[in-house]
Amino acid sequence: MPLPTPHPTLPACLALSMLAACTALQAQPAAPPAAAASAPSQPQQVQITGTTATESNDERRRATASRITYGREELDRMGDASLGEVLKRLPGVTLGGPPGRGGQVRMRGMGGGYTQILIDGQRMAPGFSLDSIAPEQIEKIEIMRAPVAEFGTRAIAGTINVVMRSDFKRKANEFKIGGGADGSRPQAGASWSTNGQADALGYNLSATAFQGGQDSVSTSRTLGLGADGTPTLDQQVRSSGDSTRRGLFVNGRLQWRLGPGQALDLQPFVNMVRTRGNGLALLDQPVGAVVPYTRAASETESDWQMARFNGTWTTGTTSGGRLLVRFGGRLSDAGTRTDRFETGGSTNAPRQRVNDSGNREVSIDMNGKFSQLIAERHSASAGWELEHTTRDDRRSITVNGQAVNSDFGENLQARVQRVALYAQDEWEWSKQFSFYLGARWEAIDTRSDALPNQPAQTNRSAVFAPLAHMVWKFPDAPRDQLRLSLTRSYRSPNLNQLIARPTTSPDYDDTSQPNIATKPDRLGNPELRPELAWGLELGYEHYLDAGGVLSANVYLRRIDDLIRTVRSNAPVVVPWATAPRFIAQPQNVGSADAAGLELEAKARLADLWAGAPVAVQGLSLRANASLMWSRVAGVPGPDNRLEGQAPWTANLGFDWPVKGLPLTVGASLNYTPGFRVQEIDDRFVRQGAKPVLDVNALWKINPDASLRLTVSNAGARRYDSGSTTLLADGSSEATDTLARTFTTVNLRAEFRF
Repeated sequence: MPLPTPHPTLPACLALSMLAACTALQAQPAAPPAAAASAPSQPQQVQITGTTATESNDERRRATASRITYGREELDRMGDASLGEVLKRLPGVTLGGPPGRGGQVRMRGMGGGYTQILIDGQRMAPGFSLDSIAPEQIEKIEIMRAPVAEFGTRAIAGTINVVMRSDFKRKANEFKIGGGADGSRPQAGASWSTNGQADALGYNLSATAFQGGQDSVSTSRTLGLGADGTPTLDQQVRSSGDSTRRGLFVNGRLQWRLGPGQALDLQPFVNMVRTRGNGLALLDQPVGAVVPYTRAASETESDWQMARFNGTWTTGTTSGGRLLVRFGGRLSDAGTRTDRFETGGSTNAPRQRVNDSGNREVSIDMNGKFSQLIAERHSASAGWELEHTTRDDRRSITVNGQAVNSDFGENLQARVQRVALYAQDEWEWSKQFSFYLGARWEAIDTRSDALPNQPAQTNRSAVFAPLAHMVWKFPDAPRDQLRLSLTRSYRSPNLNQLIARPTTSPDYDDTSQPNIATKPDRLGNPELRPELAWGLELGYEHYLDAGGVLSANVYLRRIDDLIRTVRSNAPVVVPWATAPRFIAQPQNVGSADAAGLELEAKARLADLWAGAPVAVQGLSLRANASLMWSRVAGVPGPDNRLEGQAPWTANLGFDWPVKGLPLTVGASLNYTPGFRVQEIDDRFVRQGAKPVLDVNALWKINPDASLRLTVSNAGARRYDSGSTTLLADGSSEATDTLARTFTTVNLRAEFRF
């Protein structure tokens, strides 16, 4: 079925005009850079670590499968304090939640398992936060719009692969220390990295420590209406809180040359984060029969630790082959305790609710790949992957010292086994044409405990994914090329969606009483099937002389067995309660279509405008815009989009080295418009517009020392969100939340020695 063309919008027209104008300007003859040719090299230009912008473009241009690479030079440009701030500026990438507070990473507006996030080609444990990685510890970021067999096909929206530092070329140290404020809360952090090369050993070690506070202020209003429009509930909650977050991130890479063509690479990785927070909620309810509380104070303690150790052994063969064997293990442990004390409710009796939960996950894996060079520009490879994961969940809920929901099973265990086989063939047929053919088969077996005295729950799935990519370089325009991809990808249900342990709303813990439709009991569904998708990509790229690029990309996705959380229309009899209860459970509900247009432009002003004034010839410009459209079959429109998907997003930015001064200034504007999504027949959600302005300045004291000032979320506008639930009897309940956001200011000193 053909997909409708997305409606033209202002950002789309601007982006298309920008792309056309840049192409026309680039065709004009550029003035010879005589000054640059005659000037001697500056010392700071020699001391470059990691991948430069030109090298990143070369990698992108040579790759048969679409791969956008952002190297060290581009990661350092804005001086971001967290990886999330870097990602939000990349083409087609958005972050959920309020500005400056991180959030779920989404490609093409799709999160929740549609976007595959990898660290050095591997998935991380649940609970891992990308914001715990300092940008200084990253070698490069790769964005793969379509899946390839080697990196896995659980990537319907695409893959973001974060590659950690691996520079062994010279002995060097980098140290950065700084501080600032997030609103009124202080921030501090330091990072250190060192690398070098001995006779047979190359090493790279890095560490980051940080501490920071955050404030939160929000107001929520819930309005319930009867079938005749009469108000049945009017509830307003004013919430405030503060939290302190401390963390340590240590990463290393040791590489031994064992002999001709042989090497052993070991990579330890440790991450620890501790958060402490306090909150206060004041409830005002002029309409409504039962007032749960009027004042609630809470304290939350959260700890998360992860240790990972990977090893890679490589060896070559006399026939041009290469064998790689990777082995590793991962241990993560997380725990959260929330103590909430409520007073002033309808019963006038204080209520203390303590929720203590946590999980421990152990994973071991082994995989291998054999690559063979068949001809000068033709190579093939095949590989296998084995992974076994055990997860133990614990949960304890008490109200005024009495256990609640203990019949649900306070301790559960889940085991996941994954097996994958793949093969791929990459052939540069001629100077103009190259192609990639691959296939991957992956099977996942999940087994978990259920309610006490119930049989174990099992879920098995297997997916075969064929993959094809091609690149055509225009014979008469060697800097222009066309890309085409046809791929199969999937999204597997996560453990929380599969485990059938119920979870009740804090306001309806008493399972001897009924709950209400807007506060259902939630449980998993072990019968879930993976979502499967066919994908088509068509892209055009034009490379500029000085490392810039102009590109346009169109994509289509057809998703089957879409997973959505569905609430029962009426209370049902359940084994964990003596009264009928409303329940909500994930289900495979049908199919969905998604499509989009992605535009990107990066260039120096001097390359686009031959007559640019000398003072601004070094100005670098960058822009990208993404239009995103989707439709879920079986859900009435007009807003029946994929969950959380905005209609479009755009980024504009520049960097300007001020002539005559050791100063570089820059700014970046990220904008996501407000939108509404009809999630299911009886529920839709809303999100307000999200503009984020970041500015920075870098002052070079000397080639080895500099000061950097960054201001994130400079506008600090209010962030709005909400949802509406329509009930079977014609009544409804709507909640709207207005949250304050904060500006973050950071001053950092950077040294190399």
